[in-house]
Amino acid sequence: MSTTAEPHLGLSGAIAKKFLLSEITPLLALVGLLMGVFAVLITPREEEPQINVTFANVFIPFPGATALEVERLVSSPAEQMLAEIEGVEHVYSVSRPGMAVLTVQFLVGQPRTDAIVRLYNKLYSNADWLPSNLGVGQPILKPKGIDDVPIVSLTLWTKDSQRSAEDLTRVAHTLETELKRVPGTRDLYTIGAPDRVVRVLFDPAKLAGYGLSLTDLRRSLQAANASVDAGALVSDNREIPVQAGSFLVNAEEIGALVVGLHQGTPVYLADVAEVKLSSDQPKRYVWLGTGPAAAANGIKAKGEFPAVTLAIAKKPGENAVVIADQVIERVEQLKGILIPEGVNVTVTRNYGVTANEKAMTLIAKLIFATSLVILLVLLALGWREAMIVGAAVVLTLTITLFASWAWGFTLNRVSLFALIFSIGILVDDAIVVVENIHRHIHLGGHKLVEAIPLAVDEVGGPTILATFTVIAALLPMAFVSGLMGPYMSPIPINSSMGMLISLAVAFAFTPWLTYKVLRRVIEKHAPAQPALVTEGEGGQTPLSSASLLKSEGKELKQTEKEDFSHRLFRRVVGPFLRGRQGRSLRWLLGVGVLLLIGVSVSLAYFQLVVLKMLPFDNKSEFQVIVDMPEGTTLEQTTRVLGELGRYLATVEEVTDYQVYAGTAAPINFNGLVRQYYLRAGANVGDIQVNLVDKKHRHRKSHDIALAVRAPLQAIGKQYQANVKVVEVPPGPPVMSPLVAEIYGLNYLGQIRVAKAVRDLFSATPDVVDVDDTVEDPAERYIAHVDRAKAALLGVSQQAVAADLGTALGGEDVSYLHSETAKYPIPLRLELPTADQADIATVLGLKTRSQNGQLVPLSEVVDIEQTQREHAIYHKDLLPVVFVFGDMAGKLDSPLYGMFEILGTLRDRLVDGGQLEQFLIRQPVNLHGYGLKWDGEWQITYETFRDMGIAYGVGMILIYLLVVAQFRSYLTPLIIMAPIPLTIIGVMPGHALLHAQFTATSMIGMIALAGIIVRNSILLVDFINLEVDSGTPFQEAVIRSSAVRAKPILLTALAAMLGALFILDDPIFRGLAISLIFGILVSTLLTLVFIPVLYYAAFRRRFESAT
Repeated sequence: MSTTAEPHLGLSGAIAKKFLLSEITPLLALVGLLMGVFAVLITPREEEPQINVTFANVFIPFPGATALEVERLVSSPAEQMLAEIEGVEHVYSVSRPGMAVLTVQFLVGQPRTDAIVRLYNKLYSNADWLPSNLGVGQPILKPKGIDDVPIVSLTLWTKDSQRSAEDLTRVAHTLETELKRVPGTRDLYTIGAPDRVVRVLFDPAKLAGYGLSLTDLRRSLQAANASVDAGALVSDNREIPVQAGSFLVNAEEIGALVVGLHQGTPVYLADVAEVKLSSDQPKRYVWLGTGPAAAANGIKAKGEFPAVTLAIAKKPGENAVVIADQVIERVEQLKGILIPEGVNVTVTRNYGVTANEKAMTLIAKLIFATSLVILLVLLALGWREAMIVGAAVVLTLTITLFASWAWGFTLNRVSLFALIFSIGILVDDAIVVVENIHRHIHLGGHKLVEAIPLAVDEVGGPTILATFTVIAALLPMAFVSGLMGPYMSPIPINSSMGMLISLAVAFAFTPWLTYKVLRRVIEKHAPAQPALVTEGEGGQTPLSSASLLKSEGKELKQTEKEDFSHRLFRRVVGPFLRGRQGRSLRWLLGVGVLLLIGVSVSLAYFQLVVLKMLPFDNKSEFQVIVDMPEGTTLEQTTRVLGELGRYLATVEEVTDYQVYAGTAAPINFNGLVRQYYLRAGANVGDIQVNLVDKKHRHRKSHDIALAVRAPLQAIGKQYQANVKVVEVPPGPPVMSPLVAEIYGLNYLGQIRVAKAVRDLFSATPDVVDVDDTVEDPAERYIAHVDRAKAALLGVSQQAVAADLGTALGGEDVSYLHSETAKYPIPLRLELPTADQADIATVLGLKTRSQNGQLVPLSEVVDIEQTQREHAIYHKDLLPVVFVFGDMAGKLDSPLYGMFEILGTLRDRLVDGGQLEQFLIRQPVNLHGYGLKWDGEWQITYETFRDMGIAYGVGMILIYLLVVAQFRSYLTPLIIMAPIPLTIIGVMPGHALLHAQFTATSMIGMIALAGIIVRNSILLVDFINLEVDSGTPFQEAVIRSSAVRAKPILLTALAAMLGALFILDDPIFRGLAISLIFGILVSTLLTLVFIPVLYYAAFRRRFESAT
């Protein structure tokens, strides 16, 4: 027993003592381990974090109204109403002739159901906002969110020339029903499926010959396709239901309908129209093309083949990996049953596979990083210490994985990277505790069971403080707003939870395991080997614990490691501590550090380090977006897409591509934000390009996209097509990387300004994919009805409009009833396609007047040839014209292109005046025209603004924590002084590796602040302990660096080793570089700078006291 009285233990020592000999300790550790295994098994896996942002489109029809009338009567009042809803961030609108489309974007994190309920409530509680007979239709609401993005796309295609898209559509519709039975699937739909209709192609000449009009056909078809339950007959104690009439079930029945009488003879529908059940006139085309690497995706054929695509989304919270596997397994089971021979099914999107691969790769990296850190401890301290530290780290990680699952995070690249980069921090608690336990063992005077709580208690205070300083630096990042906040939130939250858990493990589990592992060794050698000390230059120094435990019965020898450490720091730090004599050296050190910081910051100014939100990831896909001039036919758009596709078929990394003419490809998150799902019409098209897995190609997807852009745009230029290459954006998507919003008081003037700005975009080097929201000029006919003449002839304008609409657009007058059809089959009354080519033929159609006479439309209709109206765009209640662009080239950062254009516009007159530019907010009081910069700039500004605020809040919290611990206002400033030293490593590190400084680089710098302060606390705390024990101040300063160098360097190396495993990830490369170079430089400088600065600040106080 010790002869001294039992000292009072603090919180950490009391916890260690409580769990040291408790039987519950190993059981709790086992439970924690099992919790982690459980979390790994059940946590959903995703490649990227799911950002909960809700969009909603509101479609309000106003048939016949001009774009300006739609804007004034519908769009603007609706915007004002929707802007009142709680949680709405932006309200956009597009006013087109006859239709208003509003887009409501809610704030990130708003619960989807609550947001949609508020939106419905606002719309339908104000249903009386317009007169009922004005002609404005009922609003149609279409909410969209992250769970509307398909996780699996199956493309059905065939080499069989006897099969058509219609055959593929029937198979796809059957698969929709079967795959919906897979648990967790949400929305299944087929893209490219031709509509199946009964086409009633009337002949105007025959109609006129039989004295019939479209009104007669319309009325006959509707009247013949009616059926009701008439009731029941009750007779002889029986009830017999009666159905009155039967529905039309096939084209032959429809053709046999009597639609009128001519000279007493029935006129059948087949006499005046061609009736056939078939695919509608194509409004979209989809086909699959193969590339040189097609075999990698299981495609053996070469060429282009008709196709349809089946897109499958998942329910919220479901595991994408499991659902994708079950869907594909179910498809394999249905081959030969519902999927006939000759119909091929190719998986053209599988986010489940990419999510699982990313998760498994990162889990493997986590294991390797942990193993490497354990190996580092083994080399530095010994195998027993490595086993103790390794067990503590593994237990911490497993419990943290469970806590991450309980918090609601998934296993994705961000949440797992948070754990990988935290390893160096998590291992520090265990290292400090184990190392100090050994120190107390060597000092002697206590048994092992007594020494362990004392050792833990000694470092408990600074360890708790150091842990909370790191948490204080990281945790404010969890409150970053906008799309980037939820994307990066797993880093501060998972890291903070991991550090708290690490602290608990270090105080409860680590002492218990240390006692179990070292007890027999200590008891074996304690009688023969009392605590040995050596007389060094600065006093007594305990032998290293590694030497004591490695001996195992052998004669102990003095290690020179500590002697070398003392000699090293005496030579390095000593000259700065010689009172007045060292003052010049101290000033020289301070000036040198400031110069290094200045040089490091200047690297960004001279563009040796490029600033960017996030770098591009190496994905296995990209899209080609094609916009033809308004008025282009679907066939011409298809021709252009075909040529683009055939070029892509020559790119060696391409496995396959799917072409979507007249419709949009299955959306990803980028397409959700940019609303690609609204793309439809004869003049638009998409190409989804799939690449071979990144393990089997040398070029990154970004390099491939850069390489194909110029050839694709050269092809498109021949046909006046605007071709844009769109990559999957890293992190949160934006409308476009470069967005200029043109505001003003006159929309035609805004269009002129937008054209000038677009020209400047095109003239700026490296700015590509330039576009705007102004439609190309296109012809438009207006059929004016001579009301006076029509009234004399007994013809109403309504009847004329109805007949013209039926002739050119078709009219679904009724529906065919079929027991085998999944979707309704309309009876479509329309003019044959060939007759729709000439307006004179259309006007030859006759309508029936009120007196029963047939009047040709040409008698009452005059045609005016004019231009199509421009759509009118609004953003947050202001009219706006958008100009879009992207940046490709050496800098590859939209910020530089934006600021170059911004500088040019400052020196140039636009539309006869100076264009006022805004960076942060919309213009408020415009007297001319204004430009608001948006796109990647806006999200970069908001992210770095919030991160800067988080950084500042973290610094304040750290200062308050350190003030509370050291009870001094000056000491915390000294402890925090090395924070700027991280810049000396971070910026040159990015320049050396030719890496961009990104948002993840900033995260690394924020984490570095906590790590460096942690090291400073250990140094200052040791100085104070030594001074309190009677050591001269100058000697205490030298000893602080010499003694604390080992745990500080071990922690630094552990963090750097963990960061090495992040270095190959494109997005998190900046984080890795910040940690590796920042820790390397700042740690080495801190071991010198902090002792010297502390000495300079308190030299007079402590040296005068001695």
